[in-house]
Amino acid sequence: MSATIKQLRAFVTVARSRSLAQASAQLHTSQPALSIAIRNLEDATGGPLFSREARQLTLTPEGSEFLTRAEQLLHSWDQSLDAVQQAFRLERGQLRLAVIPAYALNQLPQLLAGFHRQHPQINILLEDVVMERVTQAVQDGRAELGISFRPDDLGGLEFVPLHRDRFIAVMPPRHPLADKAKVRWSDLADFPFIAMNRGSAVRRWADEAFQQSGKAVHYTCEANQLSTIGQLVRTGMGISALPSLCEVQVQEYRLECRPLSAPVVSQEVGVLLKSRGALSAPATAFLSALAG
Repeated sequence: MSATIKQLRAFVTVARSRSLAQASAQLHTSQPALSIAIRNLEDATGGPLFSREARQLTLTPEGSEFLTRAEQLLHSWDQSLDAVQQAFRLERGQLRLAVIPAYALNQLPQLLAGFHRQHPQINILLEDVVMERVTQAVQDGRAELGISFRPDDLGGLEFVPLHRDRFIAVMPPRHPLADKAKVRWSDLADFPFIAMNRGSAVRRWADEAFQQSGKAVHYTCEANQLSTIGQLVRTGMGISALPSLCEVQVQEYRLECRPLSAPVVSQEVGVLLKSRGALSAPATAFLSALAG
């Protein structure tokens, strides 16, 4: 037979009060039930913890030695229970995210600010990394949630879609294409083009779009970060095509944006996670905020 927390608490309360009546009042239980709890604990320990020969309850030598250990166990239990209750109440814990830079820079700050106002005790750990590393961070457990375009290979992860993103043309003010309400991929091919580096999903989608347009493009410059591409367009080095996630940032650079067609390139943006049932309380709360 194993001892229970309820039995330990009964033993410590009786040992300190030296009275079944006082202990039962403190524990809000009946004296017979308290006596049974003590008897069961003594069965688990293998011998008497109280001497019942005198009128007043007194501890046996073994009971006196066990009292110190029982109090330590109860203190550790109460601390552990309080810690997990605080975690479920979002009064402590961590929110670990891996997010593609375009989302981290343009949409995530307001979401995180709102989450922090609601749960100021939650520590937020953020990796703003390229799409492939977002998937890896979730698979490795460095992040509970990843926000990214939908990868071709989920690698065993679950994907919760948030919205669809459409590519836009980005150009300096007073550029010839700025007069158009809509721009085709073949229109972009007539001008120097600034692209993402080869190997990235954004570059692959752009290459496929130009191939479908039937017109070859001249890549005048390549960069690793979408924000860098926006700055290069700002200098007048060329034009580009970016996910509409970057539109707010691009407008802050005072650049012109136009919808791209022929073909329309759109991709799902969503959340990567191992399993909804395995999420911590902070991650579950933030996923609900994202879905809302």
